Amino acid sequence: MERQQERPEGRPEGRKVELSTSLAESMTRRKAVLKKPVEGKAQSKRERKTTDQFVGRRKTSIARVALKSGSGKITINKRDINEYFTRADLRAAVLRPFAVAEKAGQFDVNATVHGGGIMGQAHAVALGIARSIDRNDNTAHAKLKAAGLFTRDPRMVERKKYGLHKARRATQFSKR
Repeated sequence: MERQQERPEGRPEGRKVELSTSLAESMTRRKAVLKKPVEGKAQSKRERKTTDQFVGRRKTSIARVALKSGSGKITINKRDINEYFTRADLRAAVLRPFAVAEKAGQFDVNATVHGGGIMGQAHAVALGIARSIDRNDNTAHAKLKAAGLFTRDPRMVERKKYGLHKARRATQFSKR
């Protein structure tokens, strides 16, 4: 019994407490070092981009659209619109916000889009363009709103349920 109460040499009784305080002290020292500017270099704040990015979504597609004044060049995922959207109806869907706001050829568009299919991507880019036109020119808001270009289409694919073939398709009923 006496042996269990004895502590080996060199190990203080409150070691756990000391470890936690030393850990806390080291963390505060690290934070202080990180906050100090590096000698010879002045800390500079990150400058904001000149173009704002607007997000458009449709089904599972997400598009980030940056609009700046220019000649009307539209780039999607670093490719020209005619190369990316080969179908005419998809190009028309992307260009519709410009036609409604009467701003065709006044802005350059740089869009990054991922997810979903080409139809969803085209409508996601169109929503992002409409939002960015609205931010740049408040007079076009009423026209874009009347055309329904600000409405995010909420329809999504319904998930498959267990025990069914698809979301709602069950097995064929068998009487016997």
